[in-house]
Amino acid sequence: MTGMEWLEAASYVVTIVGLPFAIAVYLLDQRRERQNEEEELFLRLSDEYADFMRLVIENADLHLLSPDERGELNEEQRERRQALFAILVALFERAYVLVYEDDMSRQQARLWQSWADYMHEWCRRADFRAALPALSHGEDPGFVAAISRIAEEAAAAR
Repeated sequence: MTGMEWLEAASYVVTIVGLPFAIAVYLLDQRRERQNEEEELFLRLSDEYADFMRLVIENADLHLLSPDERGELNEEQRERRQALFAILVALFERAYVLVYEDDMSRQQARLWQSWADYMHEWCRRADFRAALPALSHGEDPGFVAAISRIAEEAAAAR
């Protein structure tokens, strides 16, 4: 065999073996990158929820950490509670838009479930459920349907 024939044979081997291997490596790298992006997104959303919970703690007089309403709030407290609920609904919508899909992978479903749990927890509050219609006006239709369903389930469970 001449040098040219060796090079030609080597090019065939590279084409037959190397190209599929390179494609497989590329696809695995893309999948890993997508998972990292999903986890980074989840961490950013979790940080935002932690920031929201700090606001709740700073406004402890509103009793938002207790599952049931306590006593009557004055006008200023009701306004602060409404503002906090608006922040929370915006956060829930962002999580819905960025995480929820009709056909989720196992990883996506796991990330979404924690947000669904937060929504269930807040929808157990009658004052939050009462505020939802006004707060969800103009929001993503899929999100409105999802949180409305969760609120109905929570109301029925009470």
